[in-house]
Amino acid sequence: MRGPMLFAAGLMVGAAIQVPLAQTQGVRMMNHVAIAVPNVNEAVAYYTQKMGYREAFRGPVDPQGQPALVYMHISRDTFLEIQPVNAQRPAGFNHYGLHVDNANAAVATFRQRGVTVTDANKSANTNAMLANITDPYMGRIELAELTPDSSHRKAIDSFK
Repeated sequence: MRGPMLFAAGLMVGAAIQVPLAQTQGVRMMNHVAIAVPNVNEAVAYYTQKMGYREAFRGPVDPQGQPALVYMHISRDTFLEIQPVNAQRPAGFNHYGLHVDNANAAVATFRQRGVTVTDANKSANTNAMLANITDPYMGRIELAELTPDSSHRKAIDSFK
């Protein structure tokens, strides 16, 4: 009986320490996973009709009629980002995005740790403040500050 009690106590203490530590680093949660596809409209049809996701928002349309991106609601706070393939973006997994409280502060924190990360800039497609980490193991991690006027924040706030 003593072993399970110590184990449970350890879990509670670990959680009590980890949650505030994670929050002071500014990362709230994983916000999205991004994939690149040959035909965005076909992918949207698949994810809405087969998977039951709802379209949350779209980016601008290119000359070929494909949106620059489409975000699909998986849950209230979690999205699938669909982007068209191009010369720099092959089909498949592209990146994952972390929701951060403050993109500039997150950039500074990660740089202090020796991480390669871009400066934060406002996205023309979504109005979110974005920065990108170069991850040596999987490519790119996007840091996303969901400002009140960002498409992400508007989609989350309107989720029913």
